[in-house]
Amino acid sequence: MVRKNPKRKGCPKDVMDALLKMNYSIVGKTSAVQICRWTKNAIRGGDGCWKEKFYGISSAGCCEMTPSVMWCENKCLHCWRPIEMNLGTDLPSVDDPIEILDGIVTARKKLLIGFKGRKGIDLKKLEESFEPKLYTMSLSGEPTLYPRLGEMFKEIRRRKAVSFLVTNGLNPEVLAGFSDEELPTQIAVSTNAPNEKLFKIWHRSTKKDAWKKFNETLNEIKKLKGKVRRVIRLTLVDKGEEGEFSEKTNMSDENVKEYCDLIKKAEPDFIHVKGYKSIGYARARMGYDNQPWHEAVKKYALKISENLDNYTVAAEDERSCIVALVRDGVDMKIGDV
Repeated sequence: MVRKNPKRKGCPKDVMDALLKMNYSIVGKTSAVQICRWTKNAIRGGDGCWKEKFYGISSAGCCEMTPSVMWCENKCLHCWRPIEMNLGTDLPSVDDPIEILDGIVTARKKLLIGFKGRKGIDLKKLEESFEPKLYTMSLSGEPTLYPRLGEMFKEIRRRKAVSFLVTNGLNPEVLAGFSDEELPTQIAVSTNAPNEKLFKIWHRSTKKDAWKKFNETLNEIKKLKGKVRRVIRLTLVDKGEEGEFSEKTNMSDENVKEYCDLIKKAEPDFIHVKGYKSIGYARARMGYDNQPWHEAVKKYALKISENLDNYTVAAEDERSCIVALVRDGVDMKIGDV
């Protein structure tokens, strides 16, 4: 199922070659997996990422993957992925979800197996990494474009693992169509613009009704209360020192109320407030001067908390510049699935 040079419909050769250079492994026609640096760090005996710190899930067993590697409606300015190579919204083929997951596990093991011969490796963590306990669909592309996503989440649950869906929120009908058995463990909706004007600037969506669809998704998230863990995720971008983004920001004081109005629609369990990082392909669009410091991100998170009822700062990770607000009575830690 793992393909290095497939001669069939899927990623075009130039896109495939670019992804392979970035150490992606392509699975089937449209899926991919890559090893996160925090997974590598955990295997080397170091600390895990903020997800381990917040949720209690080992970074060694976290599999960052996607069923739609280069298919997305948006070309978000802050995205570190190679969005300049986006392939639209129609997947050329739909692989079986079980075959995809099997292929992801096999490909991931091949990417990790070289660690076995290195000095100072935590062999227990390495073995743990071969059988993922968390499948997080945040690698690249928009996962909800894959039409058998619900089946995939159901299969992940059958494998006694956790699933995270990170979505741009432009396909509310997908969320509405999940049966209870097909829901992931957690859904995070990327909420990077507080109003329609900034939404169009930030996301550069190919969907003409993108803002409308996004707001419909917030309504669907509210309906899923008690069925799935729900997250609203903000990525904050500061004003730059010069150039196009010297005047553009999505974290002004005026934006706080607008974000809170969107959050109130969804009534999420968690609010993640993250700072933009000038890494990967994002460096060609916005600079290091657009990165807010952790102190500024935390200050902004507190402003949001002050304008909402029943949300308090419960966790933060300065390394990843993220602060988590949690609704009263909700436990951040993830138990058995």
